[in-house]
Amino acid sequence: MNSKLKGTLYAVISAVSYGTNPLGALSLYKEGVNANSVLFYRFSLAAIILGGLMLVQKKSFRITPKELLIISSLGILFGISSLSLFTSFHYMDAGIASTILFVYPVMVAVIMAVVFKEKVSLTTALSILFALAGIFLLYKNEGGSTLSSIGVLLVMTSSLSYAVYIIIVNKSSLTMSSVKLTFYVLLFCMLTITIHSLSSEANHLQMLTTPSMWMWAGMLALVPTIISLITMVKAVHAIGSTPTAIMGALEPLTAVVIGVSVFGELFSMRMAVGILMILFAVILIIAGKSLHPQFLLATVNNARHTLQKYFRWR
Repeated sequence: MNSKLKGTLYAVISAVSYGTNPLGALSLYKEGVNANSVLFYRFSLAAIILGGLMLVQKKSFRITPKELLIISSLGILFGISSLSLFTSFHYMDAGIASTILFVYPVMVAVIMAVVFKEKVSLTTALSILFALAGIFLLYKNEGGSTLSSIGVLLVMTSSLSYAVYIIIVNKSSLTMSSVKLTFYVLLFCMLTITIHSLSSEANHLQMLTTPSMWMWAGMLALVPTIISLITMVKAVHAIGSTPTAIMGALEPLTAVVIGVSVFGELFSMRMAVGILMILFAVILIIAGKSLHPQFLLATVNNARHTLQKYFRWR
């Protein structure tokens, strides 16, 4: 098997693995476990696995005070992002929440333009328009009812937190391995979740009391965390960051499939169009630098015609 094919397979495994978050989370919710507890066990078990891996590989755990400051910020941001997303599952279908979350690359582009004065290209502007149009289609279903405003706000908070997380990682001077970085980020995620669990009785940490609870918690730690992390790193090394990021479109698609097939979540043509527009917006923002302007304009016209046909069909 050549390197490119192996890298593509790693990228697919990474994206699909991360997309299984709703499977573990919703299964634990059904057993009465709250979001704080789900994330606490996910992060703690994953940190134990990564810490054990570092011990086996005889990697140093030492970090400097400057690294500690950056990593603690990353851990808090990732903890907020995860908690917001998992809480949103109580207010909207997990597949829809996972799709809206996927606008974070567009948010990264907007923040880089506003804060770091990067030039807003045609690709970026089109990506923003496609993402907003996709969210609008998802927000209001064909029956006229809308998504929970609280749920949408939670997902957008999650997406924004993760966008800031990515920017800090890229702009910081951290040079440690991804395994070491993730290990410490997970520790601060655990601390963030623990502190939040003290905010009210409804958020308190619960004990896992059945084998199935531990099975789903272990699944969350292993599949969407450890396996996704390791295969993502391997994919980036084999085929580069851009193809790996594009393959990330399989994450929300996996979540949608799980939501519809396992948990009976609704799916409609309007939702399909909205999801495709968000995924296309992300692919544009990732691969747009290599796309010719005429292709972008033709894409906009095709999208406009598709939407016109869709609304005529309704």
